[in-house]
Amino acid sequence: MIKKTALIRVWVLGLLMAVAGLAQAKTAQETVEQVTANLFADLNANRELYRQQPQTFYAAMDRLIGQYVDVEGVSRSVMTVRYSRNATPEQMQRFQGNFKQGLLQFYGNALLEYDNHGARVLPATAAEGADRAEVRMEVTGTDGVIHPVSYTMVKIGDSWKLRNVIIEGINLGKLFRDQFAESMQRSRNNLDSVIDGWVDSVARARKAGADK
Repeated sequence: MIKKTALIRVWVLGLLMAVAGLAQAKTAQETVEQVTANLFADLNANRELYRQQPQTFYAAMDRLIGQYVDVEGVSRSVMTVRYSRNATPEQMQRFQGNFKQGLLQFYGNALLEYDNHGARVLPATAAEGADRAEVRMEVTGTDGVIHPVSYTMVKIGDSWKLRNVIIEGINLGKLFRDQFAESMQRSRNNLDSVIDGWVDSVARARKAGADK
């Protein structure tokens, strides 16, 4: 589904940078500005270990960012009302768990391949809303190309959490929604099958993108 490996890597880098320091930040803008040093201090110190033991990296990512991604909101958005309205509470909870696991593996595998060449948070273009804000960043890839990234952040309680990412005009939330809908069609609307196979489905999508 994703045709450019570079987009995957840049999105992954930006996503992790956007959420890893949420607990310490007061605004959505500050979360993005504060997180770079925190994330890469851990990653750079343990990169070789993480490459040899990816599961260790997934666990570290979960500690750093897991509670700061709006998993419930993103999961419902990916599933859409069409399917979520017929899902039981148990199915929704199971999908949220599998969705989070798939995200961590998707992000982690791509991030381990990425060598950071710099990222810059752009000045805010407008005041943040009470519970929703857009934060923009420019990420420099290994080839020197600058990639624009936009984050949709939502405030839940006292914390800012990530809801969606758009990179170079590509809406990643929409891509996952399309993937879910296609999986439902292939399974003839077998929701349990799609939920149980979601992690593998995400892994296949990333591999397909990397091979193109």
